[in-house]
Amino acid sequence: MRNRLILSAAATLLTLSASAYAQETVIIQQAPAPAPVMTPAPVMAPQTVVIPGEVRTYVMQQEVQSVPYEGDVLIGRVIDGPVELYPVDGYDGYSYTVVNERRVIVDPQTRAVVQILD
Repeated sequence: MRNRLILSAAATLLTLSASAYAQETVIIQQAPAPAPVMTPAPVMAPQTVVIPGEVRTYVMQQEVQSVPYEGDVLIGRVIDGPVELYPVDGYDGYSYTVVNERRVIVDPQTRAVVQILD
């Protein structure tokens, strides 16, 4: 009888300790990773290019017919389509054209507007 009592007490003690361990168990759930934040690239202002005075004078003296062009004519904007570019004599790095009654100096490699002459 005494052995049964000890065995019963031991079984009860084991059962209580198991439930005590279960109460100390901590479950940690990780929060989902935050979504990446997309920030827009900084807007760069067009760089001012110093055009030789001779190039500006040459472009202003030329008689070229204006071509209608859709969209705004802005520094840095690429002039595409059927707009003809004319070379500046003696300056291979510059071309010009007249679009929407505005004379523009253009980079002949990229067709980007470098300067607008008014």
